[in-house]
Amino acid sequence: MAAKSATLTAVLCTAVALAVGGSPAAADPKPSESKLRSELTALDKKVDKLLESYNAKRVSLAKAQQDEKAARDRLARAEAQLADAHKLISQIAQLHYQGNPGVTPFLTPDSSAGAAVLNEITEEQKAAIAGVKAGRDAKQQAAEEATALAAQIKTETSELASQRKEAEKLIDEIKDKLEDLVPYGTGRRSDGSFAPELPSGSDNITPRTRLMRAEVQKNFNLQFSVGCYRVDNSGEHPLGRACDFMMSSGGAMPSAAGNTLGDQVAAWAVKNMDKLGVKYVIWKQRINQGSGWRAMSDRGSITANHYDHVHISML
Repeated sequence: MAAKSATLTAVLCTAVALAVGGSPAAADPKPSESKLRSELTALDKKVDKLLESYNAKRVSLAKAQQDEKAARDRLARAEAQLADAHKLISQIAQLHYQGNPGVTPFLTPDSSAGAAVLNEITEEQKAAIAGVKAGRDAKQQAAEEATALAAQIKTETSELASQRKEAEKLIDEIKDKLEDLVPYGTGRRSDGSFAPELPSGSDNITPRTRLMRAEVQKNFNLQFSVGCYRVDNSGEHPLGRACDFMMSSGGAMPSAAGNTLGDQVAAWAVKNMDKLGVKYVIWKQRINQGSGWRAMSDRGSITANHYDHVHISML
């Protein structure tokens, strides 16, 4: 009887679930690292194409701006020529209608001299009028070209801004996905704290330090050496709880690219401090223990002041 009752109860529960729209959907499984890496590769390629298009559009925009300036210059010249033509017309009209007694006899068509002067004035008037018409046409053409180029620049500027936003959006997606790939450090307790670890393996570092080192190497294109364990009288290195990520060959200031990479590695380590179990980060004579960067005293050299490497210590 109990079994029959249980069966009936199960049937009723199923019926109720179907009546209200079915059973709750199972949560989507977290994508595997290989799948996320594949998505990131595809996004990287898309961003590269967007950046290529973006740079091409910038070149096109610069060319359009040069063409517009040239059109504006032609317009200014056309306006000056038109003004000169109008001035010439005015001067001819003044000569023709000023009524100066010394000039009037020569302007009468009854004399050959007057007829010649009138004919010359007529030809000058025709040339001046032609100059005015040519000036107006040049002005109109230059104005139309400048207007068209201004519209082109406006359109290309809008497209440029749109492409930049799209690229920035994709880059943000890549960053978010990369953050999803960062695992929790080993020995992490349920309350978020980290249990102490002993160094192990041939590299003499803790599992947590080893995981951090692997994640940095996976997420950044490091060009120089990485040093973790070393014999010393103090600090985390002899305990296997720290690594130095070199941004130059050592003892020399990094290049602009190396400096930028160091900034990125340091920022990444600080951002993932709680997740990985990072104790503190030192970079460019500053230390960050989770509450922001603060300056450190001068230790006397580029290396001692951590200008050539990012130091990451682990809990």
